[in-house]
Amino acid sequence: MSFGRCYEDFEVGDVYKHWPGRTITEYDDMLFCMLTMNHNPLHIDANYAAHTQHKQRLVVGALVFSIVLGMSVPDVSGKAIANLEFEEVKHLAPTFHGDTIYAESRVLDKRLSTSKPDRGIVTVETVAYNQRGEKVLSYRRRVLVPTRALDEELQRQIRSRIEHGRDGTSV
Repeated sequence: MSFGRCYEDFEVGDVYKHWPGRTITEYDDMLFCMLTMNHNPLHIDANYAAHTQHKQRLVVGALVFSIVLGMSVPDVSGKAIANLEFEEVKHLAPTFHGDTIYAESRVLDKRLSTSKPDRGIVTVETVAYNQRGEKVLSYRRRVLVPTRALDEELQRQIRSRIEHGRDGTSV
């Protein structure tokens, strides 16, 4: 069974449409706000928000970012060794409770690591849309992924540990 992509699986110009979409509920937003201690009334106070530009509470941007990032994992970073960098994170339009978010990522660049040639650095741009087709978020990121040869070795090691238990004894 495989999850994610190896370096060789990425081609510059490829576009991955992340599916399914994700409807963001009021509960999702409130829980995220409380977990992250973001008590801005624009997100948690309906009466306050009713008197603002959008006349309703906005979903906190970090939640939208986190959901979109998570949606992209199977296609972009499922085999990642590390997320190296996020840049140009842009919140392009508000997201409201009940909005459904869809996303896609385009491969912008790829190169083998100069210090560890058994892995590569892939740069993608991810764009998120709501159910009305409005762009709500975009960002770029660099991901360190294994080459196929390294991935095969890592998978072999994992299978061996599972078969023999953590301490090397048979299960």
